[in-house]
Amino acid sequence: MSQIFIVDDDEAIRDALGWLFRSRGHTVRTWPSAEALIGSGEIAHCGCLLLDIRMDGMSGLELFGWLHEHGHEMPVIFLTGHGDVPMAVGAIKQGAFDFVEKPFNDNELVDRALAALDMHQQQLSKRAAAQAIEERVAQLTQREIEVMERVLAGQMNKVIASDLGVTMRTVEVHRARIFEKMGVRSAVELAQVLAARK
Repeated sequence: MSQIFIVDDDEAIRDALGWLFRSRGHTVRTWPSAEALIGSGEIAHCGCLLLDIRMDGMSGLELFGWLHEHGHEMPVIFLTGHGDVPMAVGAIKQGAFDFVEKPFNDNELVDRALAALDMHQQQLSKRAAAQAIEERVAQLTQREIEVMERVLAGQMNKVIASDLGVTMRTVEVHRARIFEKMGVRSAVELAQVLAARK
């Protein structure tokens, strides 16, 4: 289950945010620094990161860059002071989910975090679906892939048979196996399934 992670060097804010989300039934982990989060080995469980932009040691922006460099794509909401808003806007342009100014409105912050968790869950689901499709494609033989490409191009069985130097019956057998392996009933459905992996 995706968790809400909080990284802030202010213990009072960590405790307040932890209580806020726990009181609403969410699983929360908190860290006092970017280095502590990185060293925890827990990053893969993060569904939304609330990140103080200005911290001693590695800053929030530096951690954000580190996460990107290491392929971690969880949504990040920066927690900023008034003077840090331009920095936060810059982070949004680099892919951060949002930023919230301190002192923040509890309900507003929870709503943004839940929206981020929802987006992250959708991304994970989409990635899993694409992976499942890739696994089905990997089950096709080279000849089946050749037939599939021609089916997707709208070619009739007779034309495919001529192109590949096989009988129409052979093309029909390949076509049936492709549909079975891909879990579809028609060429249109096949095209839709393959389009969904992008």
